[in-house]
Amino acid sequence: MRSFLSTAIVMTILSLTCAYASASGPDVSSQGDSATALAVLHAKADQAHPRDRCFLYAELVSQMTDLAGKQFNSGESRQASQTLQLVRRYAEKIHAGITDDSKKLRDAELLMRRASFRLKGILSAATYEDRPALEVTLKQLNEVQSELLMQVFKK
Repeated sequence: MRSFLSTAIVMTILSLTCAYASASGPDVSSQGDSATALAVLHAKADQAHPRDRCFLYAELVSQMTDLAGKQFNSGESRQASQTLQLVRRYAEKIHAGITDDSKKLRDAELLMRRASFRLKGILSAATYEDRPALEVTLKQLNEVQSELLMQVFKK
């Protein structure tokens, strides 16, 4: 069941980024490379040691937030909403995977702060229809970022 879910997520990432790449225009090869990079990072995070997962998922959140911003800017609200769903899923995995022995907690917290900052910028320019998904995602990222910060200072 877990491998099926991982495969489904990787396929979703690839389809979202490939759809974005085909709609973006001439620089398709670099977009295809980013789709592959996201899929590789997802696979790496799922197979990583539990101590390393928190940081890897934070990297995925950061990169997927950037992708959602590009999708919103190019008018692809539907794909951006799907990307935000993946961002929320990764944020849940970060929340569930924070442990006392997690590596790179400070780096993960900084990535989450950056992703929250990007989402605030996207939210300020978003249409009324896109705001609810952005607000829910932003709230979740802020909660995870606060939890990571508390864990950093706990040490």
